Amino acid sequence: MASAMTTTTREATTVTLQNGDVFSFESNQATELDLIPTIDASRIWSEKLEDRQAVANEIRTASRDIGFFYLTNHGIDEKYAEGALTQAKRFFALPEEKKMEVFTGLVPNEYVGYHPMKCYNRNGWKHQDLSEAFNWAYDPGEDPDAVEGCEPSASIWPSDLPGFREGLYAYHTQLLRLARRLTRIFALALQLPENSFGEYVRKPEAGMRILHYPEQTHSIDDQNGIGAHTDVECFTMVTQDEAGGLEVLSKSGTWVKAKPIPGSLVSY
Repeated sequence: MASAMTTTTREATTVTLQNGDVFSFESNQATELDLIPTIDASRIWSEKLEDRQAVANEIRTASRDIGFFYLTNHGIDEKYAEGALTQAKRFFALPEEKKMEVFTGLVPNEYVGYHPMKCYNRNGWKHQDLSEAFNWAYDPGEDPDAVEGCEPSASIWPSDLPGFREGLYAYHTQLLRLARRLTRIFALALQLPENSFGEYVRKPEAGMRILHYPEQTHSIDDQNGIGAHTDVECFTMVTQDEAGGLEVLSKSGTWVKAKPIPGSLVSY
């Protein structure tokens, strides 16, 4: 789901953000330079305000300079990410007809379910984006801090994949706890009271998705795994396996590879 509009010309592709800012790039070619900062998040759980503020200052600098950062030592046991990745591999290995039983089009006006291969082409390349995804929504029943009045989840699940839903929500719940803490850190980064955003995350959207990107056979400027875009929520946290593939666009219009760092989350 993107909040950016892309326009392709002969010279470049432009990405127009919701705030009107426009960025452009001439190629999908990415640099190997280590431009994305790594932030040790362990102090976000500290009882000392100065510790939390120190992390907030690092996040403010990273957000201002490039807009992306790695979070390490964030407090989530790696077993939850590994469990979710295992469930992702199980789902994407299913026959196409089984995956289509939870096709996203079966739930109108909701961003849940299976998104098949080659559904999108955000940047107008020669070939459709080569990726498939499964999305699910926030479920108050899986949130230990849920409040009354939350809408029930509209997610749909495969009927014959035992442990799939449980494995994904186990990780989702951990990420939700981290996300709520990060909203406090972001407030500090903006020099606001730490609880400024608390009321907005009591009934969160907090959607989540797993994605599969097969090996591409076309030129990098003829096809994307997923086209250039921005996300629509407050912020995003990305878990990568060893294959990697995530790239971020720098202010100069150069794509930068977000190489996998074990145990980390890429946040933006």
